[in-house]
Amino acid sequence: MIKHSLTLTAAEHGYWFIVSQGRIFLYDDESVPCCALNALPFPVKESQISWIGTYNQQDCYLVVFDDRVTDAQQWHTPRSLLPVGEALFQLAARATQVALFFQTHRFCGQCGSKMHLVNWELAALCPKCGHRCYPRIAPCVLVAVLKGDEILLARSSRHKAGFFSILAGFVESAETLEQAAIREVKEEVGVDINNLRYIASQPWPFPHSLMTGFIADYVAGDIVCQPHEIAEAYWYKLDDLPETPSQHTLSGQLIALAKTLQNSK
Repeated sequence: MIKHSLTLTAAEHGYWFIVSQGRIFLYDDESVPCCALNALPFPVKESQISWIGTYNQQDCYLVVFDDRVTDAQQWHTPRSLLPVGEALFQLAARATQVALFFQTHRFCGQCGSKMHLVNWELAALCPKCGHRCYPRIAPCVLVAVLKGDEILLARSSRHKAGFFSILAGFVESAETLEQAAIREVKEEVGVDINNLRYIASQPWPFPHSLMTGFIADYVAGDIVCQPHEIAEAYWYKLDDLPETPSQHTLSGQLIALAKTLQNSK
């Protein structure tokens, strides 16, 4: 639960996830500030602070920092915390997503009045018309498609040459995760799949996604890349892969699992 309306002393100690425009302030060694409130590198207003959880038996706080960023090198994407561990990355993900929610729900989308944060749940409420908003979560499917000892990998038009990953796409309205997986693979590379197996999920705050991972089997179809979305896609031998995402990401974990499944046959 996210707690608002906090009363903190200057000596309050904890982890401080200071967020500005989707980026988190980190020290030069890329660590999250863990100190007393009055030891932070710049002054923070109490109205900017929300409690977001605990880490290493310390309270963790979100600070929504609206001032101009002075040293861009100290402001990092939450992805920088992936190698540190899942727990810290999830707190960073929560901080950036909640900060985005606060910044984009200052006014009611129904009547235009000023919104107020609800102090017993994570929501914004319009006192005039009663419209209530919650943080947006966008579910996204990741699909590792297998054909014998091969896996289907694609390079998005947004990624550098030589970097490949499994297929991904957002879930549409009134669609199940499985339906989205089948549709996205067909749309992006023209391939039919079946036998979907759900593996795991991962919060992904870019800006507010929840990644859901599947392994599926190839059924039919030749690779036909979706224009403007997929630059190239190929079947790769699982023991001879190009550059792929790290195993800190769900995509990397699904690729590693596919290799393990192949080796166990």
